[in-house]
This record gives sequence, C-alpha cells and structure tokens, in this order.
Amino acid sequence: MLLVLFSMFGPARPYTFSSSLEDLLTPAQANNLRAGERPLFTQFNNPEPKLLPRHSFLRNLVEKTIRDLEPNIMIETLYLYKKPAAQSAWSSYEAALYNSMLALSTLEGLQYFSSSRNVMRTFYEYSSVIDGPSSRNPLPDPVYLRPPAELVLYAQQKDLTFGDNIYQYDYYSAPGALIFIQQNLSPLSYGIIPAVGRNRLRSQVAVLDAGDYFLIYANSMAKTVSLPGMRERVGNSFANRAEAILNWFQGQADKAFRNILQ
Repeated sequence: MLLVLFSMFGPARPYTFSSSLEDLLTPAQANNLRAGERPLFTQFNNPEPKLLPRHSFLRNLVEKTIRDLEPNIMIETLYLYKKPAAQSAWSSYEAALYNSMLALSTLEGLQYFSSSRNVMRTFYEYSSVIDGPSSRNPLPDPVYLRPPAELVLYAQQKDLTFGDNIYQYDYYSAPGALIFIQQNLSPLSYGIIPAVGRNRLRSQVAVLDAGDYFLIYANSMAKTVSLPGMRERVGNSFANRAEAILNWFQGQADKAFRNILQ
C-alpha cells in the first residue's frame, strides 16, 4: 500500500519561470531539440555547465553544487518531452511528475548500454527508499498530493558496477520546476578499486515547464580519485547512465499521463 503524504503550502517561492523553450535555451539549442537531438556533453578538469537552461532556481542549485564539490568530471544532457496537451497548465501535471520522480523502486531493473562491455546491462539490481542511512529499513515510494518546496529521501541501491550503496535524494519544487539531486553517502568502487569517495558524487535531474514541452536537464558531477584512467572510466559510465535515467523518466511520465487522461 502506498504511503500518501499531505504537504502544507510552505514558504513563498520568489522564482519566476518561463513558458517557452526559447526563454530557457538558445535558439539553436531549442531548434535542435525540436528536431529530435539529445545532446550529451562530457568535461574534465574544472568543468563548467554548457547545457544549463536559463532558470534561476536550477542555476543556483547547480552553481552551489560546483562550489561545494569542485568536480573534475561533469556530464550534461538535455531532452525534450512533448506535453500530452499543448500549452497545458503546469499545475495539471506537477503532482504526477513529482511522484514519478519519487518512485525510486521503479529504477530497479533499469537497463543501460555498457560501453566497456558493448552490451545492455542492468543499472540497479535493487532500489528502495529507506528510513535512514543507519537503520536502512525499506519503505514504499512516497506519494504527495502537492509537492513540498523541499524533501529529503534516503535510498539503498545495488548498482552492478559500483555495488550496494546508500544515497541521499534532495527534492526541490519551484514555479515551473521539479528537481532532484542524488549524492552518495557511501564510497563508490569498481570491485576493490576506489572510484568516487563518500559525498563526492552529485547527479541532478530537472523537469522544467517550457510551453508545449517539458524540458529535462540532467547532469552528473563527481570528484574522482586520482588513479590513471579513472576519470575517463567513470565519465563513460555516467554518460551511459544519464541516457538510462532519461529513458526511465520518459517511461515514468508516459505512465503518469496515461493515468491522468483516463
């Protein structure tokens, strides 16, 4: 049985949001996304965002993450999702989208393309919300009638590349935007080889209102350990996983909108 949570109105949100894709991106980026392009950008050594949309709330979060983490690798991607009804109000879909992003159990069994093995591979063998990083008791995916301004969840996720780890998910909602940030509370390793230290990974996914579309921005930033070839290996892995997360979101959104339109 799903755990249903009721949120209060919370503090006022001073941020504004755009109602067109051109307000968030350059004309060239907007045209390329409408044509079906899904850009993917990887950087090493003092990376700076190249695909970050013009949304003040999201930009503040990303810039703060960069200051705190000082990453030596960054992967960014953009994706355009067509709304079920053109120019439909953000409020019509906000709760459904938010709950789709909270459904961490649905990450279990997600597939991604492994460039090192040249085959499709399972991303998460196990994924569950838990009550805390110490007790680790599994909980059902939470459901909200209205997204709160901020929310913290903990998850235990067994990754077939990095092993069984604990993550913190920070969720934010602002006018025209839903965002989550994943950080690792346990170190990530390739077998016995350390790759990313504790709290040195941030993966962010933002869903932004963009007129006839939802604009999805995703990035992964990490401070990898100083071993030969480790940044490149982690970069390739994160790039493939970013694509998998976008595919996961698309499937989640499709399911949520089918339920709304029934």
